[in-house]
Amino acid sequence: MSEIMQYVHKDGFFHQLHPFSKILFIIVVSVMCVFVTSIPFLILMVVALLSLAYISHLHREVIQQLKLVLIMSVVFIIITMLTMPNGATLGYLIPQGVPVIGGSIAITDGAIGIGLVLALRFMVLIFAFQLFLISTQPRDLVHAMEKLHMPIDYILMFIIALRFIPTLQIEGQRIHEAQRARGYNPGTGMLGKIRGVAPIVVPLVSNALLRSNVLGLTIDMRGYRTGIRTHVRERKFCTGDYAMMGSLVVTVSGFFVVAIFASGLIF
Repeated sequence: MSEIMQYVHKDGFFHQLHPFSKILFIIVVSVMCVFVTSIPFLILMVVALLSLAYISHLHREVIQQLKLVLIMSVVFIIITMLTMPNGATLGYLIPQGVPVIGGSIAITDGAIGIGLVLALRFMVLIFAFQLFLISTQPRDLVHAMEKLHMPIDYILMFIIALRFIPTLQIEGQRIHEAQRARGYNPGTGMLGKIRGVAPIVVPLVSNALLRSNVLGLTIDMRGYRTGIRTHVRERKFCTGDYAMMGSLVVTVSGFFVVAIFASGLIF
């Protein structure tokens, strides 16, 4: 299983872009995703992101997280059916023939529509950020954030959080495999999965605390905040960056034109 938000070393289109171009891409995609409520338009955004991942040779890494995205999408749709029963009733989640509780949870077209919008927005954001993170080295991201004059403390916290997520995922997988090799069997079914959580979480948290202590000592030993930092490699804008920025400008312009003259199609 591919690690979440782990940099993948390749030489595709997205890897060659400057971090500033990728940050602008994330901003544009996020803003459009938040303001759009049209299901066909959101599906088009999902297809465009998957096509961009294919062009950048990152489609396998993106699709590997599709199972988690689909599970969360189903959860969003179920939550909207439970909390926002708007529109015409299409059926009932619990059939009416069931005694006492039959026909108590209505399935409405309004709730399904809202749930699909939330699910598609979630897909767009996850795919966009996945493309950004797996194609950007942490040092390039740090350099770009420093160029934006962000406080070094926030940069450090952000990078450490990004690096800890795949590290904890790998550590948890190793603990699980070690327990299976020693014959640990928590049982089957949902109850067995619940029993198997604690033996993984306890050593995982312990190792994370130990690693954070070592990280703090390492930061102090390397002279954190002791002067101006220099970088071995300076990323420069290339032809792909200008092409990306031009495409974003055209996309945003077309988005506003459609929003103004045909608002009923998107909003």
